[in-house]
Amino acid sequence: MKLSINFSPDLVALLEQEIKAGERAVTSAMKSAGAELKQDWRKQITRARLGHRLPRTIRNRTYPTSGDSINAAALVWSNAPEILNAHDRGALIRSKSGFWLAIPTEAAGKGRRGARMTPAEWERRRGMRLRFIYRRNGPSLLVAEKARINTRGTAVASRSKTGRGQVSAPIFLLVPQVKLRKRLDLARDAGRVAGTVPGLIVEKWVDQA
Repeated sequence: MKLSINFSPDLVALLEQEIKAGERAVTSAMKSAGAELKQDWRKQITRARLGHRLPRTIRNRTYPTSGDSINAAALVWSNAPEILNAHDRGALIRSKSGFWLAIPTEAAGKGRRGARMTPAEWERRRGMRLRFIYRRNGPSLLVAEKARINTRGTAVASRSKTGRGQVSAPIFLLVPQVKLRKRLDLARDAGRVAGTVPGLIVEKWVDQA
């Protein structure tokens, strides 16, 4: 006696459909999770008032870059990892040369595109020399003498021949090190988004049913 069994619908075809549905669900879930974490990190950086450029360094990508996979993964990163990591950890920053860190005052003004200037760049752009003033109690200073403060609060060279309006303006504070306050908690957002991934996979899978 010979027995044969036929499945209707085709069991193998059903399994293949479910595997493909699973691949689509996992890939879609990882795309959503990656995009959400990118936006969360950008919002957190913006709320911390770390400028408008740093949030835009956050990027994300889903792997594989094309097609679907049950092993799909999302990667979220920053193009300025050292800066971001310093604010995330509250890093202690020291001068690379072992001397001073020069912190610009308001009178220093800004460089190109609003960037902070180094003392050498400030002297070159302003056409003035800075004088070092050592202070035992408190930060030492780099001071511009015979300067004037313009309407924007920036020290510039004085053209007065009588000395009227001239000031000695502190341009940089000199300190051996700076302790950054922890202003970010990126792991918190990453952990929260990771916890939503199983639910996202189920949701994407069910939507295909």
